[in-house]
Amino acid sequence: QVQLVESGGGLVQAGGSLRLSCAASGRTFSRYTMGWFRQAPGKERDFVAAINWSGGTIYADSVKGRFIISRDDAKSTVYLQMNSLKPEDKDVYNCAATSSPYSGTFYYTETYGYWGQGTQVTVSP
Repeated sequence: QVQLVESGGGLVQAGGSLRLSCAASGRTFSRYTMGWFRQAPGKERDFVAAINWSGGTIYADSVKGRFIISRDDAKSTVYLQMNSLKPEDKDVYNCAATSSPYSGTFYYTETYGYWGQGTQVTVSP
């Protein structure tokens, strides 16, 4: 089993930056793909970014050039550095883990078997 705990959310002014962290516990963390998703109340959960065990990354078009996903396997932690934040980035952000080896599946919530509790990001105009 894998347990995930997010932190780093908060209130920031448009144009500012935040770094989210997701601390993982459990076995074989280094071989899991880690993803970040976000969701507004009453809306669908949207893919943000993912990083696989070898360090390969994918991003949603809406965050390319602004967000950076990274991982530190020694600390069993994945990060989401968010720069140039916009009001539309205001959401609850969740990290997730999957052992799936298929990169084409990383965009979809159904791929991930483990989820954190979420951290709120608020961006003021």
